[in-house]
Amino acid sequence: MRGRLSLLIGAAALAALGACAPGGKGLATPPRPKPEQVNVKVVNRAPAGPRLSRASVSTKSGDILILEPDGSVSTVALDSPSGRDAFEVTEQELNALSANLGLKLSPADVANFDIVAPEKPRVPTEQEKALEAFAARTRPALPDFPAGFKAKPENFGGALVRPLSGDKSGELVEVSARLKPGVDADLAFAYATCALAGWAKAQGRHYGRHIRTLQNKGGGTLQVGSVFTLSDKKPMGLRVMETNQTLQSCKDRGIPAA
Repeated sequence: MRGRLSLLIGAAALAALGACAPGGKGLATPPRPKPEQVNVKVVNRAPAGPRLSRASVSTKSGDILILEPDGSVSTVALDSPSGRDAFEVTEQELNALSANLGLKLSPADVANFDIVAPEKPRVPTEQEKALEAFAARTRPALPDFPAGFKAKPENFGGALVRPLSGDKSGELVEVSARLKPGVDADLAFAYATCALAGWAKAQGRHYGRHIRTLQNKGGGTLQVGSVFTLSDKKPMGLRVMETNQTLQSCKDRGIPAA
């Protein structure tokens, strides 16, 4: 309610109720009938700034009837949490209304409102702080190579990506890659990651997180087996593969993605 209806201007309500008082003819003057509604003003907090809108309070139902800018009427129960919230304002809000809208609120008018303390900003929990700090340490999937590094095509002997056997979730995949002996561990891991990115692109998957990598030498080649978990939302991890970003990095470094 505070986002749209901020407060009920009590001065207008008091003026309308005052009109219901009997005249100065003593007991001979019959009491005026109770009005069906009391006209008031409400303040809408719009992006362009606060403005006054017409409204009324039903004396039968106790509902606040708000005339919206499009001509429609919104109904809010006066004794509901939203209705009570209309009377809760801070001193800063009252001062702003007086200054910006030219309202001269008397002490009697101010007494109609429930003056509350400003809401304190929410303080992050220790867990939220830790997660934010961990997320800030996340790096691209590929290892850091020297500026201008370009891999030699003859270092790569082919790669195969397939779902990990026995995984019922379908989120785990294994990359089996062959490389020329003597290739360092960073380039071997980058080759497996690039192969995964190419496969994930074809499968419509967005993210991958490294689980483990095993290396073995045999038959004149370096054999690498890397396991990744796939997801459509960015996972937590120090190195996360984002498919399109990783494919671009692989292209820039001359590392095959198939």
